[in-house]
Amino acid sequence: MTELDVPKLQRRLAEFAAARSWQKYHTPKNLVAALSVEASELVEIFQWLTPEESARVMDDPERASRVTDEVADVLAYLLQVCEVLGIDVLEALDAKIDRNERRFPVGEGS
Repeated sequence: MTELDVPKLQRRLAEFAAARSWQKYHTPKNLVAALSVEASELVEIFQWLTPEESARVMDDPERASRVTDEVADVLAYLLQVCEVLGIDVLEALDAKIDRNERRFPVGEGS
C-alpha cells in the first residue's frame, strides 16, 4: 500500500477529472454545491437516528459502508475546492484551531 497525503490525493482527483474532461465543471461554485450535496447525503444517514443509534452507526456493515462512502465524497469535494482556490487545507485547519484555542480558552464556559 502506498502512503497517502493531501497533495497526492488532490493530484489523483485532478487526474481523474482531467481524464474525463470534467475540469470545466470544477469551478469553485460547482464544487461547493457538490460538497453541500454530499454533506447532506451524510446527514441523511443520521437524520432519524437517536443519539445512541448514531453512536453505533458503524456497527451495521451496510450503514458503515454508506457513511464511509459519503465521508469520502465530502472529503474529495473539499480537497478539490481547496485545490481550485489555492487553500492548503491542513494549514487552514491548523490556523483555525489556533484561533479557536484563543477564542475559547480552557476553563471558560465549561
